[in-house]
Amino acid sequence: MATVVNMPRLSDTMTEGTVATWLKKVGDKINEGDILAEIETDKATMEFESFNSGTLLHIGIQEGETANVDSLLAIIGEEGEDISELLKEKPSSETKSEDKEASSESEKKAEEKSGDESKSTDLPKGVVVVTMPRLSDTMTDGTVATWLKKVGDKISEGDILAEIETDKATMEFESFNAGTLLFIGIQEGETAPVDSLLAIIGPEGTDVSGIAEGVSNGGSKPTEDSKEDKSVEAKQEKTESAETVSENKSSNGRIFASPLAKKIAEEKGINLNNVKGSGENGRIVKSDVEQFTPAKQEEAKVESTPATSAPTQTQASAPRIATPSGEVSVEEVKNSQMRKIIAKRLSESKFTAPHYYLKIEVTMDAAMDSRSVINSIPDTKVSFNDLVIKASAMALKKHPKVNSQWKDEATIINHHVNIGVAVAVEDGLVVPVLKFTDLMSLTQIGGSVKDLAGRAKNKKLQPAEMEGSTFTVSNLGMFGIVEFTSIINQPNSAILSVGAIVEKPVVKNGQIVVGNTMMLTLACDHRTVDGATGAQFLQTLKQYMENPVTMLA
Repeated sequence: MATVVNMPRLSDTMTEGTVATWLKKVGDKINEGDILAEIETDKATMEFESFNSGTLLHIGIQEGETANVDSLLAIIGEEGEDISELLKEKPSSETKSEDKEASSESEKKAEEKSGDESKSTDLPKGVVVVTMPRLSDTMTDGTVATWLKKVGDKISEGDILAEIETDKATMEFESFNAGTLLFIGIQEGETAPVDSLLAIIGPEGTDVSGIAEGVSNGGSKPTEDSKEDKSVEAKQEKTESAETVSENKSSNGRIFASPLAKKIAEEKGINLNNVKGSGENGRIVKSDVEQFTPAKQEEAKVESTPATSAPTQTQASAPRIATPSGEVSVEEVKNSQMRKIIAKRLSESKFTAPHYYLKIEVTMDAAMDSRSVINSIPDTKVSFNDLVIKASAMALKKHPKVNSQWKDEATIINHHVNIGVAVAVEDGLVVPVLKFTDLMSLTQIGGSVKDLAGRAKNKKLQPAEMEGSTFTVSNLGMFGIVEFTSIINQPNSAILSVGAIVEKPVVKNGQIVVGNTMMLTLACDHRTVDGATGAQFLQTLKQYMENPVTMLA
């Protein structure tokens, strides 16, 4: 069924947007997470990603045109689908005059509302109220992890004000305004809904007490017992974070590249850190990526640490014995936004998707020999987890029903393979996604996993890098776990749990010999994947793992 995509509200003050560039054209295949267009708001030109998959059937706002928020931007659906009814509901040029009238009325109401607000808060000239931003498509509230500026600091447009923890990642939040930071509405460690008063910026010395009193945040305050402890930690973390940001800026750690350059680099497996930009202020453009010749790459400094999704049994803080006298001592740790979302989504998955589990034992002797040969090549390092990911991607192409997702009206079978790799981080778990995994080589998979895992641990992943997975791999083998079961990472239909390689007696050609085996457990959603389908997938996966040379064919 076709989906209408409207002009998004990309900033707290945006009422209309201009399409600067379309990166897709009518007829193009769209995957969830693809960049559709660059949209110019009242504050900046931003990339707009698709939250749907299908074919781009219609473009409602052409390049250079301006339209109100919620105007028809595009329609995505199945190739050849009839969208005439949707176009009747959302006319474009025929009702421009009506739109203008509606826009004019809306502007008038906005002005009246603005006037009322101005009267109620006596908003001084040059003062800007900054609200809690919506940094991901599923974000409803956010937690201020760290303030990088304090009241009284001078703010320039583009300065990083704070690090904000969303339901997906901890992200840097930049200022779109210049002035002095006059007021902070949400303190470090506090949580508040989107659009709550975050800060006030304006001319130095301006009295904003009336504005602050007139806005209610609803932020969750830290408990009195923990305030004193948190203040010391917050100061220490703030100093460290500020130093990190300063270091990143001085070392040009942030990558400035056009959306098209980023897309081409992703498709070719090119790390943009190694590309020199020829655009304005060193911005990487399309030609820079196309002309880039990979040189001898440095071995990634950060080792990947894939991990599992949350265990099937909920873990709780257990009382611990503090002294030999048997005194009970407990510690109450505030749940982070990430931990709350993990709890919510995995609970939804466990109690809505009928899970069942299939296990298979794989002989790893040939895989171990193949890995040794591959890693003997200079500047090449492939892990067993990389082999599992590659084998999974190839098996999914042969068994697309496992690469699916359940919807009430239809089952979506994905013919592209995007594998999510579960990575343990300090606060919980994130699942960065390898786009088009089946088209990647083993070395590309290894390099990408290391890069994503490293940035996940440094809280540098973007939401787009954790979206669009069609299947998930979770590995606890490096911790000595022989076998385990995982909770499905919805909307996926399956997740593969990878155990440790174990040396043990095995029967080969009628003789007992020493061999190396590994347990693989597939958790399936019975709504989409029947037992026979899951079993056939595991058989194919086993064949690839036991004969790695077939993955190179």
